[in-house]
Amino acid sequence: MIVKHLAYLLTFVITTTSFSQTTLIDSISEKGVSFATVSFGNGNGIFADDEGQFVFTKKLYSDIDSLFISALGYKDLKLATSTLNDTLYLAPQSDLLDEVIVTAKPTGKFKEVTIKPVGHDDYYKCWLPTIESEIAVFFPNSDTRPKRLTKILLPIKTEAKTWRKRNRDNHEKRPFSTLFRVQFYQNNNGSPGEVLTYEKIVFIATEDTKPIFEFDVSGFDIFIPKNGLFVSIQVLGFTDKNGKLLPNKKYQEVKTRRGIVKVSTTFRPLLPFTDEISEKKTFVKRIFLNGGQWVLFDKQNIKNSNLLNAGLNNYGMGLKMEVYKNQ
Repeated sequence: MIVKHLAYLLTFVITTTSFSQTTLIDSISEKGVSFATVSFGNGNGIFADDEGQFVFTKKLYSDIDSLFISALGYKDLKLATSTLNDTLYLAPQSDLLDEVIVTAKPTGKFKEVTIKPVGHDDYYKCWLPTIESEIAVFFPNSDTRPKRLTKILLPIKTEAKTWRKRNRDNHEKRPFSTLFRVQFYQNNNGSPGEVLTYEKIVFIATEDTKPIFEFDVSGFDIFIPKNGLFVSIQVLGFTDKNGKLLPNKKYQEVKTRRGIVKVSTTFRPLLPFTDEISEKKTFVKRIFLNGGQWVLFDKQNIKNSNLLNAGLNNYGMGLKMEVYKNQ
């Protein structure tokens, strides 16, 4: 019994010293703040899960002394890691919430219109998603008729579990379960501007997801503004079998002859990029760098990109929408 008791104590000590969970709480509603960004201030960071929980330990991030926490609709919070508590309260920023565009839902007849996605099967022409990157695609508005989004059409590419069998039709796929966030932005002079909704819109992709994933957004009543809108997707991290976001490190530390090198963690599925779209419609931003500024995905802004060197400027996202008669 003594041995078992000592073993239990040892396990408890190891667990509590290597695992530290913090919950972000809305200071008014006292509910968890989903998918907040926890930046380390050095180009790295992590995300809270759907309940506002995240894991930070000095063992994992020994060189981090401060955290910068932000979430849509809340005031930013900065604190020293030495003062990190089990619970942190975020104050809602009501002036931002008031800016969300509210559009009355049209009535009457409509027709369903599809902007076709562009996908392919080439591993070498795909974006490797990382936690720090968000990809936004611009969709213009061609006329004044009300247009309500119903589905986002997302090309994805899964991988063979064994590389040499990747070209076989019946190959076993590499397993994964990845949580993505979808956001909608106003068109601000040709770049993504303010968000159109503060709804938490997420989906999970796995190795069984179809090559064109149809994500239903009809319940969010998103209408295309007169000058168009941007639709973005962003990796939040891998999930467990129940869809719960796991603690995901943005980078892996790899030992080399020159010392420890931090290599960005990549996630699945792959995102096919294309040269079949003539206009440059795709923007990217690195969440934890340069204040999260959007840049057009082209050679002037992005250096040393194999995709751009191959002329692949766009992610081939598509849409389905209800187009109503003029009202």
